[in-house]
Amino acid sequence: MRLLGFSTTVLLSVTACAQCSGWQQRIKCAITVELDVRSHQFTGAEELVYWNNSPDTLRQVFFHLYFNAFKPGSEMDVRSRTINDPDPRVGDRIAALTQTEVGDLTCSRIQQDGRTLRLEPLGTVLRTVLAKPLLPGKRTTLAIDFHGQVPLQIRRSGRDNAEGVAYSMTQWYPKVAVYDQRGWHADPYVGREFYGEWGDYDVHITLDSAFTVAATGVLANAKEIGHGYAQASKAQKRGDGKLTWHFQAPRVHDFAWAADPEYVQTTAQVPGGPLLRFFRKNKPELAANWDQLPGYMVRAVQFMDRNFGKYPWPEFSFVQGGDGGMEYPMLTLITGERRLGSLVGTSVHELVHNWYYGVLASDELSYPWMDEGFTEYAGAEVMRDLLPGPGTSRVHSDALNAYLRWVQDPGLEPMTLAADHFSTNRAYSYVAYGMGEVLLDQLGSVIGDSTLHRGLRRYFKSCGFKHPGPVDVQRAMEKESGLQLGWYFNEWINTTRRLDYAIKGVTPKGDSTVITLENKGLMLMPMDVAVQDTAGKSSYFNIPLSLMLGARKEANDGQSWTTLPPWQWTDPAYSFTIPVPMAQLKQIDLDPFFRQGDVDRSNGTLVTGSRKGDPPPADPH
Repeated sequence: MRLLGFSTTVLLSVTACAQCSGWQQRIKCAITVELDVRSHQFTGAEELVYWNNSPDTLRQVFFHLYFNAFKPGSEMDVRSRTINDPDPRVGDRIAALTQTEVGDLTCSRIQQDGRTLRLEPLGTVLRTVLAKPLLPGKRTTLAIDFHGQVPLQIRRSGRDNAEGVAYSMTQWYPKVAVYDQRGWHADPYVGREFYGEWGDYDVHITLDSAFTVAATGVLANAKEIGHGYAQASKAQKRGDGKLTWHFQAPRVHDFAWAADPEYVQTTAQVPGGPLLRFFRKNKPELAANWDQLPGYMVRAVQFMDRNFGKYPWPEFSFVQGGDGGMEYPMLTLITGERRLGSLVGTSVHELVHNWYYGVLASDELSYPWMDEGFTEYAGAEVMRDLLPGPGTSRVHSDALNAYLRWVQDPGLEPMTLAADHFSTNRAYSYVAYGMGEVLLDQLGSVIGDSTLHRGLRRYFKSCGFKHPGPVDVQRAMEKESGLQLGWYFNEWINTTRRLDYAIKGVTPKGDSTVITLENKGLMLMPMDVAVQDTAGKSSYFNIPLSLMLGARKEANDGQSWTTLPPWQWTDPAYSFTIPVPMAQLKQIDLDPFFRQGDVDRSNGTLVTGSRKGDPPPADPH
């Protein structure tokens, strides 16, 4: 009863967030910031133009002040010290920060069209009440003065990371929260990822001229700057030895940058695509692997463009920094002291994020699997193309095998749980990364892999720059396949039900054989069946689920097959007849191509003459 009630509530919220054809807010953000590399403190000014495209009158606005998470006693600190399996990158490190090492982001003043507003700091969130309510279809301008301190690098952002990178500047400015059909998303920064409003960014960054800066966007004053972006026409540093970098980034939902005096930059042009930039510390031991990275990443972008949708921006940067790998629009921060395979794999994953996190930009705190899981799915296919290896296994078989281990874990929780609220980091990883990938791969067995890929391209094209929700993925797949798929998304996303189909028995019927199957679990699925006779010939059958209102139109693994009448979802068992005498049957297999997350595969194989559900005898050779 508890699970049923939870699922019904969540299904309503999922249905309500179909945004691909709806409204969304728009911003224009101009920021000037100056960083003192001796004190690690900065001051800035932000002009935010905010268009209210919603049907609601807005009387307040929320901002994220992410750097405030890096203070002892913050929600991130407490959560990291009390969760059963803390992230080792965080642990109790925040609690140990000194006053000169903590993070800080403070808004000293916000004015709306010249009128000063009252500010209410709430940890990593700031609320301000507008002097003049913002009506539907109108816009307002907010002028924001802010200052802060760059924390010692703990999680993603900060200074002086483990590899000696000076500054990883992410979530560093007052970032307006998203307002969508579900209202304000003013979530505190506890540990997970982000949701941002679309807009055009114009950013001026001033700091010591010895530092090279990598950032979201395109450097507008490259000839004045040099530093590997262009041949500098003349020295532009100020009398105090500082340079001002001017970056422009249209149609993004965040702005990140990194800076270090030892960065070296290389570039690679994707034919017909973006210019790729690579920034690493000037260390000889890094050169061998980093020098090979551009060739791999050019091929990765080309693969993604062909198979998943066209990358829309003119540049993308791979930047050494942060604490592992983390994606931002047009840029990723990755730790760089890696073997080649790890460097390529991490870079691919973060690059692919710019299709799902960057272009589609779902609410990651509510639906982390829409970013991480889909990135894992596409990234696995990119990696198979780049580094095919000696094996012949299916691309996503590792994910499915991992799911079959995870589903036995009593700590597994539904995919609908908000990212910060999983009881363990382990459960979050299972759901966001693994189950998101398996959701797509298993869906390929329902509608066909080429249909799935067309559906993913349709989803990217129709929902790009629109913050889609789960129902938008479902609708893209339904439109491409012509099938009803609400049952699939409902059960896979909203529950932790298990899939367990079995062969109940076979009986002779004259010169034919009746095969009876049963559903021993709670999860529903159409079923593929392979029947092998004693002459070694295999026949394949597909049993649609009645809820699909149709059947898959393409074969799995290129095999010809026969479509049988649908299995009514209310029926616990299903029987069909094949024109083969029972004496000539050798073996029957459910899900013969290993495409579904069936938790007990032993009862899905029947060898003639064995007891029902026995596995086939071992090959004596």
